[in-house]
Amino acid sequence: MTIHESIAAEGEKAVQRQNVYVYEAPVRIWHWVNAVSILTLALTGYFIGSPLPSVPGEASANFLMGYMRFMHFAAGQVLAVFLILRVYWAFVGNVHARQIFYVPFWSGHFWKEWLHEVRWYTFLARQPKKYVGHNPLAQLTMLPMFTLPLFFMVTTGFALYSEGAGRDSLEYALFGWVFSIWPNSQDIHTFHHLGMWVILVFVMVHIYVAVREDIMSRQSIISSMISGERLFKDGED
Repeated sequence: MTIHESIAAEGEKAVQRQNVYVYEAPVRIWHWVNAVSILTLALTGYFIGSPLPSVPGEASANFLMGYMRFMHFAAGQVLAVFLILRVYWAFVGNVHARQIFYVPFWSGHFWKEWLHEVRWYTFLARQPKKYVGHNPLAQLTMLPMFTLPLFFMVTTGFALYSEGAGRDSLEYALFGWVFSIWPNSQDIHTFHHLGMWVILVFVMVHIYVAVREDIMSRQSIISSMISGERLFKDGED
């Protein structure tokens, strides 16, 4: 949604409003909790998949990998709880809270705006467009590269946890069906590991794009996820 579309819906002119409240507090809290959880999960998950060859001292005095597993499981549970709350807020929050969960494939206007964003990011367009929420390229990228992988990682992660908790555990009752799709749990480990890299690649691109837009476009990006407001730096389209 562009700034003019958002303002027109409220019966105002874009040039009369330079600050727009976009991201509500629950969305911003989820964003930063998510960032810390994903960082913790990636670091501990990497070493769980590729353990340290040795640790100093007697084995009885070391519980390093046990602590890593605990941190991994704790961060995964935090991620899952906040993901459920984020889904809830998509229904009760503003229109921008729903953007990461769908893509308007049916809209010709969306694809026209998407093409302009592709041209802007490939340095073929001279000026960026201003958007209140996510631009079309970000919206199209986030669904397959972030939102859906998050659900996949939570599902496969709890399935792997349930394997150790036992067949009579609540986790297995909720996520044991995953083993009906992949009976060999090593396959689930592999896909879970690959999912980590999909999200990490997205995170790296996401950080680059956010910094780039803050510098090159006429709108705030990084500070918007702190204050909730998007600042437009001029009155142009």
